This record gives sequence, structure tokens and C-alpha cells, in this order.
Amino acid sequence: MLLGTAMGATAIPADAATVTTARTVTCPTGWGSQAKTRAASTTKPVQNIRTGRHACYDRMVIDIPGAGRSSLGYSVRYVSHLYQDGSGRLIPVGGGAVLEVRVHAPSYDPGTGAPTYPARAGRPLPGVDLTGYRAFRDTRFAGSFEGDTQLGLGVRARLPFRVQRLDGHVVVDVAHTWTGKP
Repeated sequence: MLLGTAMGATAIPADAATVTTARTVTCPTGWGSQAKTRAASTTKPVQNIRTGRHACYDRMVIDIPGAGRSSLGYSVRYVSHLYQDGSGRLIPVGGGAVLEVRVHAPSYDPGTGAPTYPARAGRPLPGVDLTGYRAFRDTRFAGSFEGDTQLGLGVRARLPFRVQRLDGHVVVDVAHTWTGKP
């Protein structure tokens, strides 16, 4: 059977038209699970936190508009429990392992103290739905204390991760596996 053709076009056998090409995905490796830090800070406040799913990893993006790449500092590490800065309050985070994500930027306006990110301590991050994620299990806002914003990211297990800085963003990627296979 031949598929219909436009005027002057060559006929294509139907079975050839339905063949799909398999894509090979190569996942990055070598990230490790040790703490990752960068000593820098900004007074530009956190405005939003969002997540996304990729073939090889799950991603969290902390938006800090107006902050240049060189002024973005962070500390990301696995912890046994997440304790809120200042109070020491335990914040339960679901998952097999907990990443403490700390960005050296407030989530409030330093001039007025007014919140710039609408989260509440101990609660899930607003607007973040982790349904269908392979690595991420839970998110919690711990607070913003002395210019640092602290988050809890519950993951399936202690998986490799990386942290990247872009102008206005701190990005945390958590791999789906240790093997580099999607």
C-alpha cells in the first residue's frame, strides 16, 4: 500500500512511513553526592522556585532576578534531618534522603522586610507539584534567616547532584540513577 502523494511527489510505502527512529539519551555522570558550596552572596531576593523533569535528572530552579552569576552563592548537601536556621526547629521532609538547599540570598526585601517569595516555614513550596518525578519526592520551605534562604528537597535516595549558577538563577539537578542511564 502506498500513502497518498502530492502532485509530483514520490510515493512512500506505508510501512516506511510508520518506522520511528529510536533516540539514544546519554546522561551526564561524575556529579557525586558530596556537599557543593560557593561563597558569595547577594541582597537581590528570591522571587520564585520551580521544578522540571528531564530524561536523566530532576531540576529545581531558584529564581533571583537581577543577581549576577558571580554574586550567587549556595550550599547544597545531604543531611539526616532538616533543621530551621535561627530556631533549630525540625522540618520533616519526605523521601529516602534529604538535600538541604541554601542560597545566599534572602526571600524578603532587605529594605522593608516584606516577603518576596510566598512560602511558609515547614510547608511545601507553593506551586510545585512533584507528580511523576523520578528523583524528587518532597519540597519544604525552611525559612529565610540573615540573608540565606533555606529549603529541604526530599529525594528518592542519596543520588548524585550538581549545582549551577546562571545570571538570576541557582539550579540544582538530581540524577535519576548513579549509572548514567535514563
